[in-house]
Amino acid sequence: MSAALKYTLARIGLFVAVLAALWFVDMNVFLKLMLALAFSAALSFFLLRGWRDELAGEMATATERRRAEKERLRSALAGEDQNPNPNPPTQAPDSPR
Repeated sequence: MSAALKYTLARIGLFVAVLAALWFVDMNVFLKLMLALAFSAALSFFLLRGWRDELAGEMATATERRRAEKERLRSALAGEDQNPNPNPPTQAPDSPR
């Protein structure tokens, strides 16, 4: 399972858990939702640190991979790339064109 999906599901689960805990408190529903959002954000800062760091690592790796691919494509378009096949196939001199 990807770190992004794991972290997102954990955040949603934490929000639902806090909302369920506040559900039986006598207050406005909008206020319950806002408090659940604030409390779950604060709790996730501490409880989900490992998954957040894992997600950040995956994002950094993907960014570096995209950057390297972009540079490779730029150099290929500029004609600066190394030819992966140094001996391209040639036609025989007597073959028809």
